[in-house]
Amino acid sequence: MCLAMPMKIDKIDGQTASCEAGGLFQDIRIDFIRDAKPGDYVMVHAGFAIEKMSEKEALENLELLEEIKNAL
Repeated sequence: MCLAMPMKIDKIDGQTASCEAGGLFQDIRIDFIRDAKPGDYVMVHAGFAIEKMSEKEALENLELLEEIKNAL
C-alpha cells in the first residue's frame, strides 16, 4: 500500500522542491503543480507533488497520520 503525505515546500529549484513534514525532509518533483512556491503545502505521493492544499488541510492530515502512528 502506498500513502500520500502532506509536506511543506521549503525551497524550489526548477521542477524540484525541498519539502518537510514532521521532521522528514525530502526532495520531490513539482511538475504537476502550477505556481508552486515556498511555504505551500502539497500532497506528495511516490516523490511527486500531486495536489496543492491549504495549511489547515495539511495540518489536519498530519495530525491524523500521527494518531494512526500512535495507535500502532
